[in-house]
Amino acid sequence: MFKTFSRSFFPAAWLGWQIESNWTDPFLFLAFSIAKPIASVLILVFMYNAVSQAGPDSPIYSYIYLGNAFYIYVTEVMAGASFSILDDRERYRSLKYIYIAPVSIPIYLFGRAVARFTTGTIAVVITLVAGVLFFGVPFNPLGVDWPMFFAALALGIVCLAFMGIIIGSWTLIIRTEPWFVGEATAAALYLFSGAVFPLSILPVWLQPVGFLLPMTYWLELIRRALLGPGAAAFPTLSAFSNAELFGILMLIAVGFGIVAFVAYRYFDRRAREEGMIDAQSNF
Repeated sequence: MFKTFSRSFFPAAWLGWQIESNWTDPFLFLAFSIAKPIASVLILVFMYNAVSQAGPDSPIYSYIYLGNAFYIYVTEVMAGASFSILDDRERYRSLKYIYIAPVSIPIYLFGRAVARFTTGTIAVVITLVAGVLFFGVPFNPLGVDWPMFFAALALGIVCLAFMGIIIGSWTLIIRTEPWFVGEATAAALYLFSGAVFPLSILPVWLQPVGFLLPMTYWLELIRRALLGPGAAAFPTLSAFSNAELFGILMLIAVGFGIVAFVAYRYFDRRAREEGMIDAQSNF
C-alpha cells in the first residue's frame, strides 16, 4: 500500500509543480505570481470602498478580505485536480500511459492537487502580505491560533481534493468543452460559500446549498483562527463553537470522500467502456 502511494503521489506532485512553474523563466513566473493575486484583490478592495462607509477598521472588512484570499485554494485545488486530467489526456496525451502504469489514479490526482496547492499558497501569501502592508488588514501573529489554523487548513484542502476528484472523474466522459467545468464550478460555489457575504442574504431556498458546502465552515474556521475571538463578523455561523465547526467539516469531508470514491469508480468505468481515456475533445 505504501509503495503504491509513494510511486503515485510523489511523482505526481513533482510533475504538477514542474508543469505549473516551468512554463516560463523564473523572473516572469514570479512577476505573474505577484501580479495576479494583487490585481484580483484590488477589485474586491475597490468594491468594498465603493459600497461601504465603514472603512478598513471594520471587522467585516477583514472578514471579507480573508474569505476572498483563502478562496484561491478552491480554484487551485478543486479545479486544478480536474484540469490535470484534461492536461494529461489532451495537451500532453499521456493519460493512457498513466492508466497502464502501476500507479493509483486517485492518489495520482491527489499528488497533482498538492502541486496546485503549492502555487495557490504562493498566491494566498502574497494576497495576505499585500493586505497587511497596503490595504489595512489587521494581523497579529501572537494572536493567531496556529494549531487551529493549520488543522482547519489541512482538513479543508483534503476536502477540496475530494471535490476535485469528483469533478475530474466527471470530465473523463465529457466530450465537448470540458476545460471550463472546474473553474466554472469554483466560480459558482463562490456565491454559496460565505466568502464575501453572509449566507443570510441569499434567497431562503438557496441557503441550504451553502450549509452543505465544506468551504462555508472551512472559511469560518480560518477566519476565527487568524482574527481571534472577535472574528464572527457574519452572524450566520456565530452560534457554532469551533469544535462544532470542526465536527461538521469532518463529517462533510468524510461524505465527499465517499462520494469521490463512488464517482471515480463510476466515471472511470464509463470512460473505459466509451473509449474516453485517450479521446480528444475540441481542444
